[in-house]
Amino acid sequence: MAEEKKDAEFVHKMRHSCAHVMAQAVTELFPGTKLGIGPAIENGFYYDFDTEHHFVPEDLPKIEERMRQIIKARQPFVCAEHSKKEALEKFGAAGEKYKVELINELQDGTISFYSNGAFTDLCKGPHVGDTGHIKNFKLTHVAGAYWRGDERNPMLQRIYGIAFQTREELDAHVKQMEEAAKRDHRRLGAELKLFSITDDCGPGLVLWHPRGGRIRKILEDWIRNENIKRGYEMVYSPHIARLHLWQTSGHASFYRENMYSTMDVDGQEYQIKPMNCPFHILMYKSELRSYRHLPLRLAELGTVYRYERSGVLHGLMRVRGFTQDDAHIFCTPDQIAAEVEACFDFSMHVMKTFGFKSKVTLSLWDESKPENYTGDAKDWKMAQEVLEGVLKKRGVEYECFKGEAAFYGPKIDIKVIDAINRPWQLTTIQFDFNLPQKFDLEYVADSGRKRPYMVHRALLGSIERFFGILVEHYAGWFPLWLAPVQAKILTLTSNEVPFANKLAEDMKKAGLRVEVDDRPEKIGLKIRETHMEKVPYMLMIGPKEAEAGNVTLRVRSGKNIPGLTPGDVISTMCKEAAEYSLENLYS
Repeated sequence: MAEEKKDAEFVHKMRHSCAHVMAQAVTELFPGTKLGIGPAIENGFYYDFDTEHHFVPEDLPKIEERMRQIIKARQPFVCAEHSKKEALEKFGAAGEKYKVELINELQDGTISFYSNGAFTDLCKGPHVGDTGHIKNFKLTHVAGAYWRGDERNPMLQRIYGIAFQTREELDAHVKQMEEAAKRDHRRLGAELKLFSITDDCGPGLVLWHPRGGRIRKILEDWIRNENIKRGYEMVYSPHIARLHLWQTSGHASFYRENMYSTMDVDGQEYQIKPMNCPFHILMYKSELRSYRHLPLRLAELGTVYRYERSGVLHGLMRVRGFTQDDAHIFCTPDQIAAEVEACFDFSMHVMKTFGFKSKVTLSLWDESKPENYTGDAKDWKMAQEVLEGVLKKRGVEYECFKGEAAFYGPKIDIKVIDAINRPWQLTTIQFDFNLPQKFDLEYVADSGRKRPYMVHRALLGSIERFFGILVEHYAGWFPLWLAPVQAKILTLTSNEVPFANKLAEDMKKAGLRVEVDDRPEKIGLKIRETHMEKVPYMLMIGPKEAEAGNVTLRVRSGKNIPGLTPGDVISTMCKEAAEYSLENLYS
């Protein structure tokens, strides 16, 4: 473990050093460039630049080559300290306005700089000993980035890079990036006509097209049915509420920066909702509950709206309006362990159904800083023991993160690992000591009135993000039960059209989603286009098939299976779709 930590520290320093070397190369190649910031990040680094030169992909190999020259020179990284006044004079004279802004925000005292060769940067460090320690790196792409993430500030140009300790790690990551580019849900979403995001509608707001809407309905129907099987009641709540509700919940204060402006309705301030939980609490409070009525499980596919800066919006993964797969459980103390266990088992069912692996983390409070949390130590100890007890009982591996709990309770987070081993945060099982107290929730027990326990639970996270992850996980090849078009019937000539239409009618009666391509085009073109649409099955009908009353089935791999009767194809497809299979029964 100590060796792993040592390696991780070295890699972080190496990536940070690589950012400095890239900045040095850019300023040498493009004089007059002003520097922003350049940190190490997961798998690599980036640096923000303000320059009249517009970076294009062809610039990256030139910058890389200059970086290799700097690396070959084995320039030492040297730390020096200056007073704030000296720092301001140095960077002010160089016209480095962004560095001056950062320095002005620092407290008075000494400020550290790191130099290598003729290049000096404002930096806390640490760095590797010299540039020669940087070996396996690659610049990947250029993006726009507002200075300090604020769209009111100037737009800078950000160059991203990756860096690893070994060449094998670098090559593996490059291969993964290439595969990720092929699976990019934004590209596939447009190609498969699933969704769009337009400036006319507004950034971060999704338009669901017919095929995407079809998949979304299937997903929503599935999760609703799974909730109902497990004793949840499906509810609906409005999109706005009086500001008073959000003041009571605390969102109006601690979540204000993510909420949109209020609106005036009949002289009252109303707020578009960023969360569903206050509505479910009002439903709980609509009547006096007995312990015999608990647990009460309320679930909703509720659309919420949260302000996200334009610079962080990313297809379906980061949007401003999204539908949460949301649920809240109100229960007694002796029910809490069973309820958390059921939530965890439900989440594992989701992972299995969609073919994900998972990684589990447990976020705990920091008992040395009780002022940062609501609830008393006894509550926190109980809640954390319940969560950890469930994970131990289920025998799953998990990591604990002290101090990472929300102020209102500890939580289990489950990250899904997709087909190319990327982690995505989806599922959360979250205790809440705060809202039951703020809304004065009660239930009647034999010994008098008690406060219920409350658990927030999201499995898919948001429909939008989950959909985007699924597109990339499956590379657009949805399993049959999710595919918007499960089969397409391709005719060779116009003579087969009546047979094709009758077959399509029979398939639709069986509940299958099918289309007929009876255009007077060559069969090769129809096959190519249908494959590009990522339709699981093609049913080809020519004169021989029409005469024999059968079809030739073409599967995703390109293999043709001739002589299948319509009845056999329909029954096999219905069986595959009904079992939520991830593999084609025909292969």
